[in-house]
Amino acid sequence: MSAAASETRARPLYTPSQRARRDATIWTTVQGVLAPLQFLVFAVSLGLVLRYLATGEGYTAATVSILLKTALLYTIMVTGAIWEKVVFGQYLFAPAFFWEDVVSFGVIALHTLYLYGLLTQSLTPLQLMGITLAAYAAYFINATQFLLKLRRARLDSTPEGHPA
Repeated sequence: MSAAASETRARPLYTPSQRARRDATIWTTVQGVLAPLQFLVFAVSLGLVLRYLATGEGYTAATVSILLKTALLYTIMVTGAIWEKVVFGQYLFAPAFFWEDVVSFGVIALHTLYLYGLLTQSLTPLQLMGITLAAYAAYFINATQFLLKLRRARLDSTPEGHPA
């Protein structure tokens, strides 16, 4: 491993002042509530989408669930940008969360494409569900990125980087 790679890996996710801002802001709590709520809606919605694809039934329920998931996504993105501004001093693409933000924009683009197709009726229900599955796969990757960052932050806060 190169010295630069070792230094990057050893560098904590937050400086002491960033950690203090993170712990002091209400936006950390907001993210902590919205993230599991969005994941729960995602799981239910995925089930409804798969049910529709398997049986042809429940299109309205699947659509409502996708719209709710999309609304939560937009909300968590806006509140997450505010959180990032408070903690890191910039709304998006702070070095510590750069790749999570990049993937988040892909997730948003896919959800927005779904909304466009639904509202303009330019896509069939099957095409809409295909876009939804792609959006949900990207969301799952993004959620995994954030869980890994949460784990890293917890490891950074313990002596010698080992869980307490």
